[in-house]
Amino acid sequence: MVEPSNSGAMRATNVTYQPSRVSREQRGQIMGVGGRNGFHGCTIWFTGLSGAGKSTVAFNLEDYLCTKNIPAYTLDGDNIRHGLNKNLGFSEHDREENIRRIGEVAKLFADGGIVALTAFISPFRKDRELAREVHQKAGLKFFEIYVDAPLEVCETRDVKGLYKKARAGLIKGFTGIDQDYEPPHHPDLVLKTGETSLQDCVQEVIHLLQQHGIVPESAKDVVKPLQVAEGEVEALTAEAASLKSVDITKLDAQWVQVLGEGWATPLSGFMREREYLQTLHFGCLVDGGVINQSVPIVLPVTSEDKERLGDAEAIALKYEGKLVAILRKPEFFEHRKEERVCRQFGLSHPEHPYIKMIYESGDWLVGGELQVLCRMTWGDGLDQYRLTPNELRDKFREMGADAVFAFQLRNPVHNGHALLMQDTKRRLVERGYKNPVLLLHPLGGWTKDDDVPLDVRIQQHLAVLEEGVLDKASTVMAIFPSPMMYAGPTEVQWHCKSRMVAGANFYIVGRDPAGMPHPETKNDIYEPTHGKKVLTMAPGLNQLEIVPFRVAAYNLKKKAMDFFDPEKKDDFLFISGTKMRGFARSGELPPDGFMAPSAWKVLAEYYQSLAKSS
Repeated sequence: MVEPSNSGAMRATNVTYQPSRVSREQRGQIMGVGGRNGFHGCTIWFTGLSGAGKSTVAFNLEDYLCTKNIPAYTLDGDNIRHGLNKNLGFSEHDREENIRRIGEVAKLFADGGIVALTAFISPFRKDRELAREVHQKAGLKFFEIYVDAPLEVCETRDVKGLYKKARAGLIKGFTGIDQDYEPPHHPDLVLKTGETSLQDCVQEVIHLLQQHGIVPESAKDVVKPLQVAEGEVEALTAEAASLKSVDITKLDAQWVQVLGEGWATPLSGFMREREYLQTLHFGCLVDGGVINQSVPIVLPVTSEDKERLGDAEAIALKYEGKLVAILRKPEFFEHRKEERVCRQFGLSHPEHPYIKMIYESGDWLVGGELQVLCRMTWGDGLDQYRLTPNELRDKFREMGADAVFAFQLRNPVHNGHALLMQDTKRRLVERGYKNPVLLLHPLGGWTKDDDVPLDVRIQQHLAVLEEGVLDKASTVMAIFPSPMMYAGPTEVQWHCKSRMVAGANFYIVGRDPAGMPHPETKNDIYEPTHGKKVLTMAPGLNQLEIVPFRVAAYNLKKKAMDFFDPEKKDDFLFISGTKMRGFARSGELPPDGFMAPSAWKVLAEYYQSLAKSS
């Protein structure tokens, strides 16, 4: 049967709504972890003047949510008028119908477990309220977000020239000029896009969704440092002095620094058994979202310490006699060392340097919430380079970076490395980035005895920058405080995740990252290309784009480092680390163009000093 509608068109009356047999709980289990049993379906309705930034925020929010494995889709005003609503004009009736259709379509997306993002001027309150009612009747969340930018700001963003045409009388009924816009009386959120950065606008929406249980806490792009506020230090230090204490090693103290500065966000302290098992078996933390955490961050203690501390509600941690942290509600569990090293390293050879330290450590692990009482400093003249994740984010913001590409290294920089970093910057500029910034980020925690010491590496890196091999103006050099584990593809995920915490969105991965020769066979423990392959598949790292290492060698014809061309292999000379160290020890110079001369001098002096001392 049919009957006329209010618009005069005929509509069917013999239709019956057919409910789905798939529950929202089932959809949630299929489409992601976190939120309300994993179900994220809702509609975020961006409203505001043309040019206010609705589509810009919506598309960036969509991209951000998808990197967090949360399905999202943007319904943009212009895009919808290319298809679904291409038969509608801009009369009052057509505008109402435009919004009605979008409200219904958004509801279907939301019901399917997708975060539907709508970016429409939608100038009339009654139309927006109808869209809200449609969702409420279906039991779906609806968030009205007012993108509030002053008219003069919107006009400066008018890339289509619509405001100019409207003021000239060429467009009639243009919202904000000769048609009123009715701002929301009680929006769920107001975004001041004329005052707030795009990144911060996105995070404001994420915070709103997290408050309403739509997304897990892990979806927020925030660093979780564990160092206490300055005003709390005195009282907590006094409390710590009265607690039972345990002495920690330098390695443990480096992990305290990692946790205290927030590199291991969202960990709240040394891992409890539940987090430890998730890391060992899944390479991720899975409570409240999938978060990559490929290496355990644990505190070993002896059996004697466990017996002495077992009934304590809190434990003071001391390094070299100084109180550095309090561990709250400690949980002790067995340190099954062989199982740990086999899962973390893929071998259990006792002469692997980090594995050796694990075997020599305590038979128990203790986890708990950590309160770090002071900033960890080492008095080696390098503390100025130990920037925390939040300090790095602030630095990138000050520099106006629109892309940050990170290069992690534990070796000196030669011109082949520099070529890769230069090439990455060039490609980012070609992709449209205006100000890509390099994070040159040498590892500064424990390394094995035959690695170049940190102070020498920093001197060498500074020489590279001073000679202009890398652009000082667009480079931030800082020290990453983590110890080195030499755990190959497992560890490189940790290196990548921690740079993501610091604000990087591109990560350069090299050959055999975090690898080393086998203690007996001297062959590579890990297949050299597996690190970069694993990073492209690793869960929880979607927010970062992996830049694979291109093989560079010395081009004999160009007398410079160049990307290797197999078809011209006779033109290239590969200078291995062994050969480089041989040059340095003997005082022989490498080929011109292999390394910045002043940087080579730093390296040569170090190796020659070793030769003299031995």
